[in-house]
Amino acid sequence: MSETVETEGTLETRGIEQVPEHERTARTRQLFPTWVGANISVLLLTMGASLVVAYHLDIWQALVVAVAAPAVSYGLVGLIGIAGKRGGAPGMALSRAVFGQRGNLLPGSLIWVARWGWETINAVTGAYAMLTILDIVFGLKAGGVLDLVTLLVFVVATFAISGLGINAVQRCNRYATYLFGLFSVLVLGYLVANTDWSRVAHHGAGSTASVITGIGMIAAGGVSWIPSAPDFTRYLPRTASSRAIVGTAVGGAGVVVLPMVLMGAVMAVSTPDLASATDPVSFLGEILPTWIAVPYLFIALIGMLLINSMSMYSAGFTAQTLGFRVPRHWAVSVNAVISLAFGGVLMLVATSFMGSFIAFLSLLAVAFSAWVGVFGADMLRRTEYDGAAMTDTTRTSAYWYRGGFSPAAVAAWAAGLVSGLMFTTSDWFTGPLAKNNVVGEYGLGWVATVLISGALYAVLPKPAVVRARPADERVEEPAAVGV
Repeated sequence: MSETVETEGTLETRGIEQVPEHERTARTRQLFPTWVGANISVLLLTMGASLVVAYHLDIWQALVVAVAAPAVSYGLVGLIGIAGKRGGAPGMALSRAVFGQRGNLLPGSLIWVARWGWETINAVTGAYAMLTILDIVFGLKAGGVLDLVTLLVFVVATFAISGLGINAVQRCNRYATYLFGLFSVLVLGYLVANTDWSRVAHHGAGSTASVITGIGMIAAGGVSWIPSAPDFTRYLPRTASSRAIVGTAVGGAGVVVLPMVLMGAVMAVSTPDLASATDPVSFLGEILPTWIAVPYLFIALIGMLLINSMSMYSAGFTAQTLGFRVPRHWAVSVNAVISLAFGGVLMLVATSFMGSFIAFLSLLAVAFSAWVGVFGADMLRRTEYDGAAMTDTTRTSAYWYRGGFSPAAVAAWAAGLVSGLMFTTSDWFTGPLAKNNVVGEYGLGWVATVLISGALYAVLPKPAVVRARPADERVEEPAAVGV
């Protein structure tokens, strides 16, 4: 990220207001390490193992899943990211133009709550990585107090990075990309030398339905980043290439998802317990030799730290759009406290980490997808966003519409959300239409959500589109919101 007036220091002070044109000097290639960092997660290994153990796929089918999942989900991330260069503001601030000032509180609240769970999962995984490193290096055994201490350290570090702002997040992601490359070479070399490839090659193939289900499951993780995409593209100039925005998102995610999922699938052939481990991080620390387990766990820790930092960074903007009139870095602290509390419960109480994660992931994807369908359909007709109208939450706002709501957007969002849940099945929840149909069978409830909400919004009558006011007519955002 090129240094700008607002971001040249250690702390980014810009909030949900529109970034001025003279500060929008970033380049699309800087997005590549952002999406690499967003995917450096040990959970991809366990999900890859699930493809073999739970869905009975062979290595070639796992390869199809590992290629298709990031192409689908991060293709959508890139497409929604185009709105960031158009509007120069975070995703949930741009969303006010679609749903109305009050209407935006509905999807905003749900997305904010969904981020609590995502950040909790990340924090717990990071804490497990710290515990395993302490065990291997110093012989310290996990226990109630030590578990909570490692969780606290992880959350505080996450808050520090996300609170500093986009420069800190981008810089850390760039270094993590190099570390991931080194880690991948080490693990791939070990697997090539120690895997029984004849056993891998003769592993039976699963059904086509299982392949589609696997794509839907892994792509659901990428869907959670879609509303955040404009947060990382808002410093791009309006002339930035839309194709490059999509390409860096798919490419950055793909170089991580592909090898991680395949490594998990290969490991599962000889160690199927990987797919159902209560603590997947320490389990992997046991099956890998020490010389590779320690660097692996270190990069896993760094990866989860960066993923959580990116999530909390976006959550700070969402909190501001919900009415928290505090500086962005303090808005981030709300999610930090919540993930600490929920993480403690999950570490001390949960008995099946992966079961809880996959169940949560399926519901999370639907929660995000209802917004994606409406916002994406709106992008087909809207190429400009009025910065003054976005930050004006009174009746004078051009985005006030009818009583603060856009009836078309809210109705389409609600219908898509309900429909998607009806087609969703998980350990926690099974919708009434999730059985005996292809959508429910293939785990594509989130796909149904995007299509239904987007199609409804496209056909419903919408409030008149108000052109962006000239710059000399715009008013400044109150300081409490803009910092």
